[in-house]
Amino acid sequence: MRIRPAEPGDEAAIRAVHAAAFPNPAEADLVEAIVRDGEAVVSLVAAQEGEVIAHLLLSRMKVEGEGRAYRAVALGPVAVLPGFQGAGIGGTLIESALGVARTLGEYLVFVLGEPAFYGRFGFTADAAAPFKSVYSGPYLMALALQPGLPLPKSGTAAYARAFSDLPAD
Repeated sequence: MRIRPAEPGDEAAIRAVHAAAFPNPAEADLVEAIVRDGEAVVSLVAAQEGEVIAHLLLSRMKVEGEGRAYRAVALGPVAVLPGFQGAGIGGTLIESALGVARTLGEYLVFVLGEPAFYGRFGFTADAAAPFKSVYSGPYLMALALQPGLPLPKSGTAAYARAFSDLPAD
């Protein structure tokens, strides 16, 4: 398996991965909308024998606190083809994406997901708690990538516009 940046021509395979991994096409549509809107920061695929088997997207967020803007991205969606799930591919993609985000100078990465899973990568609800968001709650977590820069006591965190178009569950 090889982790690499998504390339032109991967679009159909990326859509197929998200469509297969989720019960409806909302996440596949979300990925396409984020890319179309120019909000994608990092798009990684896992490929095996030339076939795209997993995908992860980091998108730009608008994050502010106490008069300061923070460079921040949202992690997700992350998808792995069902036949490859449970083999650590998603975790490998997440670790790779966090490394790229760190290199790009991002300060915060937010994720909306299962605390037990994302906590393994250092994400916590406490790190996201100072930031008001439409997703605020126990499933909104954050990870500070740049040591030494303190978090504000209060602020806001806004996901890319395409997230607001997701259907409510």
